[in-house]
Amino acid sequence: MAEKDDNTPKPAEVTPDEFAGLTDDERRKRGRAPDPMLPGESAPKARPPMQVHVAFVLAIVGAVIVVAGQVVVLAFKQQLVDHAVEQLRKSGQKVDVAQLQTNANTLVWAMLIGALCFGALLVLFAWKAREGTRSARSIATLLAVLGIVFELGANRSVFALAASLALVVMLILLYLPKVADYFPKVGKTL
Repeated sequence: MAEKDDNTPKPAEVTPDEFAGLTDDERRKRGRAPDPMLPGESAPKARPPMQVHVAFVLAIVGAVIVVAGQVVVLAFKQQLVDHAVEQLRKSGQKVDVAQLQTNANTLVWAMLIGALCFGALLVLFAWKAREGTRSARSIATLLAVLGIVFELGANRSVFALAASLALVVMLILLYLPKVADYFPKVGKTL
């Protein structure tokens, strides 16, 4: 009779799944990849702290204000062109009104499209940050800082001040010590 080899692999013991019911980001924090979802199943939803939820709402408000400011600029484009023509004539420079109209039209539409893209990206990454994704919080931070710098540097208006205020408060809320645990730092070894 052959003896049983002690080096043979033993079947893995079945233990209760300690990862059941966790969100994808909570699973990543503990070093495990998200489970695949079967058709008809829904992923567990994250429960963000109130500060993170308010920060997400402020990201939406800031994005809407930025876009609204560009829509107002588009609506008053002709007044801006007339003011520019007047300033150029006062300084004694030669003015090509048709070229100035074309340049203003291109600039205003490019700014509106840029504001729409900025708003969409900010809301998208704020949404992902609301779900607890640390890298999304970093990208939302970068976008908010760029938005604040642009709004206060190039576009001084009531809309710029309101949007900048909303974005600053959003940043403060995302980095409060109370919400630090909601954005897990993934370890180097998984």
